Amino acid sequence: MPDVISFARGAPSLDIIDVDGLKAAAARAFERDPAGTTAYGTAVGYAPLREWIAEKHGVDTSQVIVTNGSMQADAFLFETLVSSGDAVVVEKPTYDRTLLNLRRRGADLRPVELEGDGIDVAALERLLRDEGVRPTLAHIIPNFQNPAGYTLSLEKRKRLLELAREFGFVIFEDDPYIDIRFSGETLPTMLSMDDSGSVVYASSFSKTVCPGIRVGYLVGPAERIAEIQRLATNTYISPNMVAQSIVYEFCVSGAVERSIETVKKALARRVELLTAALERELPEARFQKPEGGYFMWVELPEGTDIDRVFQEANQRGVAIVKGTDFLLDGGKNTMRLAYSGVTEDQIDEGVRRLAEAVRAAAGAAV
Repeated sequence: MPDVISFARGAPSLDIIDVDGLKAAAARAFERDPAGTTAYGTAVGYAPLREWIAEKHGVDTSQVIVTNGSMQADAFLFETLVSSGDAVVVEKPTYDRTLLNLRRRGADLRPVELEGDGIDVAALERLLRDEGVRPTLAHIIPNFQNPAGYTLSLEKRKRLLELAREFGFVIFEDDPYIDIRFSGETLPTMLSMDDSGSVVYASSFSKTVCPGIRVGYLVGPAERIAEIQRLATNTYISPNMVAQSIVYEFCVSGAVERSIETVKKALARRVELLTAALERELPEARFQKPEGGYFMWVELPEGTDIDRVFQEANQRGVAIVKGTDFLLDGGKNTMRLAYSGVTEDQIDEGVRRLAEAVRAAAGAAV
């Protein structure tokens, strides 16, 4: 079998990670604040990084908690907010780990279809107004959504905030890809537009520094963050101070901006190559070219068996993620392609193999 070309993992390739910058940041962390870097610290995270995040979002530090990755932040929020039987709105499709975590909590998941400009807010309003559903939470990935790559329009952001105020649910604005925009117009966060305490915001340094650093955070109303702080204290006393101190030094030195520019430039080029390859090799496929982030959602013709495509692709040394992984039902003809972890020289060959797999799967179905 040829070497595997992976469109599966949502992680950056090593060539776009600033390893030297991270080494320098680590050295500075231990030189400048050896006590804070090596101590247990407190459950809210490394104090200088917490302050840097608060300044970035224009909020008080009491509204910020820094965690071991954004998945930890998600888990803390769900544990404090979602009980068994609670209705929770999710995008259709959405991140598979979100579905898994919410199902484990016994949430009553209410998927709402994604459109090219984000969640169908008219369908959400019907769910709320006509069907009488009263969700505790609406989980929204507004920028370059995982898995679809779509971005929530400004108009829909405003409408979501209006609906949250009227119907009393929390918008969980899950936004790890916000800084990885390489085309189009930057849009304000719902957090920045919220005047009623309806939004809890999450982000991560996995996409802008490196995934192995495992540093994420939540921003929200101070009383909710205080509740999460108590849970965090009882869970792990404190998060990883070494990692957070390194991230802080990486950010305040300006290295994070340089890293983001490197990532954006590389991913913009990969999107161009991937789009061209799909148009050439799989003209029957439907997709929307993303303006940022890591992922592209691809729909194959109706009747395509994505399980069969997945098997045929594996045999040819190309990895994908089935669209069904991100849905409670449907999506039998869909897949997610991650362009973050492939290098430019792998894309054409990877899509050629994928096209072969699609043709083989279609032949097997006849």
